[in-house]
Amino acid sequence: MSLPLIFRDEALADLDDAYLWYEEQRQGLGVEFIRAIETRLEQIQSNWKQFPRIRSIIRRAIVSRFPYAIFFIEQGQFISIIAVMHHARNPGHWQGRAPG
Repeated sequence: MSLPLIFRDEALADLDDAYLWYEEQRQGLGVEFIRAIETRLEQIQSNWKQFPRIRSIIRRAIVSRFPYAIFFIEQGQFISIIAVMHHARNPGHWQGRAPG
């Protein structure tokens, strides 16, 4: 059963920032980035348990082709996307968004 995805405001801001950065590098690259994110989000939605837990209840899905990961929590009736972060970013940046 697929669960709906709910983006936290911070995760949407992460996504917007990355999209804009990639578009500045090359027109259309931001769109390619969003497509890679969407592909991974579909996989999360359809089978979220396949992604490893990295901290307590937080799971991570690495994005193909781009050095990003999607951090999320399954919350019963939905999946909460808490961050979309570059691999080089300090993990403390997103860890403060996690419950507990």
